[in-house]
This record gives sequence, C-alpha cells and structure tokens, in this order.
Amino acid sequence: MILVDTSVLIDFLKGNQNPQTKKLRQIISNNIPFGITSLIMQEVLQGVKDESEFNKVEKYLTSLEFYHPKDQINSFTAAAKIYFDLRRKGVTIRSTIDCLIVQIALENNLALLHNDNDYKKIITFVHVNTV
Repeated sequence: MILVDTSVLIDFLKGNQNPQTKKLRQIISNNIPFGITSLIMQEVLQGVKDESEFNKVEKYLTSLEFYHPKDQINSFTAAAKIYFDLRRKGVTIRSTIDCLIVQIALENNLALLHNDNDYKKIITFVHVNTV
C-alpha cells in the first residue's frame, strides 16, 4: 500500500508531468491500493483557487483511502522525536507535518510517494519505504 504525499497530489491534480506523477498514474492504472492522510487532504485543499475547484478536489480526495495515526498520543510523540533527532543531527525539516506523515507511513507499513526535499532528508535517517 502506498501513501501519496501532498507534493505529488498537487502536481497530479494540476496535470504536471514528473517522475512522481507518472508513478501515481501507473499506480492508478494498475489498481494498486493507495491513500492519503487527513493532513494531506487539508494541505491540498488549502491550495485550491476557488469554490468550484475546492468542491471537485474535496470530492476526489474523500473517495480515497485514509490512513491515520495509530495512537493519538504516542504517534505524535514519535513524530516529534523524528524532528528532534534530526535537529540534533543538524538537519532542519521545514514542516513538522512531514514528520507526522512519515510516522503514519511507518505505523501503517506504507511506502511513501513524494516529491519533497524534506522527505529526502528524513529518509536519510529514518527507514521508511519509498516508491
């Protein structure tokens, strides 16, 4: 199963062509299970340009599989620990949400499809499968 990040979904919905959107198209074509998190849905919806697009994108996103933190306290603590450990190693992550998304991927045994430099930094130190 695959967790598709905001960075890929935005490009995909805009029709942009890059290796990650190509992979997402292949995933969809091959009926490979994939989904998102509530945070990813929020990030995508925050970027739409008007009410009509908001409604269309919301309808599409809510049709997808949703993955959630396994524990309402420990999952967030573990995500904070990822951020903390990286900061202590001199690596700054711009978005704490990315640490939580990685934690959700780890907890749900998901491969992460992304196009984001923060994930590249995180994955250097945290073993999460990528697509």
